[in-house]
Amino acid sequence: MNKLAVKAIAGAVAGGLALLLAGSATAASVQDVAERYRKLVLAVGQHDKDYVDAYYGPPALQEQAARDKQDLASIRAATQSAIADLAGKQAANPDEALRIEFLAKQLRAMTARVDMLAGKKFTFDEETALLYDAVTPHHDRAHYEKLLARIDKLVPGKGPLPQRVQSFRARFAIPKERLKPVMDAAIAACRARTAKFMNLPANESFVLEFVTGKPWSGYNWYKGDAHSLIQINTEFPIYIERAVDLGCHEGYPGHHVYNALLEQSLVKERNWVEFSVYPLYSPMSLVAEGSANYGIEMAFPDDERVAFERDVLYPLAGLDPALAAQYGSLVKLLGQLSYADNDIAMQYLEGRLTREQAIEWLTDVALYPPEKAGQRVQFYDAVRGYVINYNLGKDLVKAWVERRVTSTDPAQARVQRWAAFKELLSSPRLASGLRD
Repeated sequence: MNKLAVKAIAGAVAGGLALLLAGSATAASVQDVAERYRKLVLAVGQHDKDYVDAYYGPPALQEQAARDKQDLASIRAATQSAIADLAGKQAANPDEALRIEFLAKQLRAMTARVDMLAGKKFTFDEETALLYDAVTPHHDRAHYEKLLARIDKLVPGKGPLPQRVQSFRARFAIPKERLKPVMDAAIAACRARTAKFMNLPANESFVLEFVTGKPWSGYNWYKGDAHSLIQINTEFPIYIERAVDLGCHEGYPGHHVYNALLEQSLVKERNWVEFSVYPLYSPMSLVAEGSANYGIEMAFPDDERVAFERDVLYPLAGLDPALAAQYGSLVKLLGQLSYADNDIAMQYLEGRLTREQAIEWLTDVALYPPEKAGQRVQFYDAVRGYVINYNLGKDLVKAWVERRVTSTDPAQARVQRWAAFKELLSSPRLASGLRD
């Protein structure tokens, strides 16, 4: 290393120390940083229409963000200043330590998103590490083909596996005229099972809408005060298993409950204002999506789910209940292909797969319905590395919860599992914190 390089490194280190000292000198409180963070999220939202997924703070702050639109450079500088003000903060208790870590990582993700909006490119794994505090494991096509061999034995008929799977699954599509009663029953059951183990806010509620023309199958728009708008995309066939999936994921104990508990326990009870705004491209999303997916099996363990679908949802949908167990086994195996979604997205976004090749992977490897494969690529284009939050997020949340189960008695273990799950939904934990 030459002298010039040494001087440059020394200068950078000195500059970094000066920034930290300057941040300490301001003695900004954590609450002050939280207030600035909330305004910065709204400022980024002026440049990225999808960035602010939910906001239920003072309307005047939204109006100010729109009126005094900050450029990306000034937002980035303000974000770095906030990070410096957090550096070296001594937490008074474990909860405040979680809060400081949460703000620091959310601000780091905000910096990366601002850089992306300004044109900076990251690899798939770099992007997810910065935005979601996690990197997904990767597998080659041969890994998934071993799973396909197991699925092949379960699906009746002759011909290529993807076509047989789609032909079999077509028998389990919910007729559109029966969709509302099926979804109503599924959501009601999801809520009842969640309420058995969690005290939900007394005024919580949601409105259910059916929409088309979206790159997603379902969405929860949290409005604040424990109220949500849940939208279900009916553009493509909705299979019977999606009723419970969507009811739990978007509603109970998924996004609706997660947001309501954060609002109740952190915003209303502690005035942690940073939780009155939810930036989509941030570490929060891994916990949000992961807990929403894990919440499905929390509410409906395997045997209970099959029984509920067979006895309640199949008749409502006009489907043959005798096929419920066989189809449930197929759905479970298909779930083991979920990480293919991450690998397809990575290769497509990094230019190693064309759109046509990505669709081929989706239909032949991930066994997506052909009509939905194009929609999934559209989803990759829209949200990029966000896809890891569903499967990796679920696995991290599940592992964190299971580590807190100490009882060998199934009933008591279930109570402990729900208690740990509620603790997670009510606290500012992020991906790296889930690994303990």
